[in-house]
Amino acid sequence: MAKYGKSASKSVKSTMHRRKKGTLKSGSGRKVKSRKQAIAIGLSEARKKGAKVPRKSAGSRKRATKKR
Repeated sequence: MAKYGKSASKSVKSTMHRRKKGTLKSGSGRKVKSRKQAIAIGLSEARKKGAKVPRKSAGSRKRATKKR
């Protein structure tokens, strides 16, 4: 069984294109240069659209709550 749905991969693909173009921005409004960050943004967008994307790992969720 596939972990990610087709719509999720499309979303990640489009974010990677936006990153290459230089138009992808993070939540703070800065340009995204990191490949990993671009993938994370793509998966997050796919999750919001309701695509088949696994839950975030416990470690990344802990870090996100600590930051605030």
